[in-house]
Amino acid sequence: MHSFNRLGGYGFVVPVGSEEQVYFSAEDIEGGEKALSEGQQVSFVLVLGEGRFEAKELRV
Repeated sequence: MHSFNRLGGYGFVVPVGSEEQVYFSAEDIEGGEKALSEGQQVSFVLVLGEGRFEAKELRV
């Protein structure tokens, strides 16, 4: 599950087994299109960013 703000170029994903949203940037979406649809299943790597976890290397 996730949400994505196309104009802002960022969004949030929720890891399986968690209720906490994790921030991601459109720049971290791998592949040609730098956008996701709400509810689309993705895989990603969690990394510790500036005081919070962030999702990187998002793949459909």
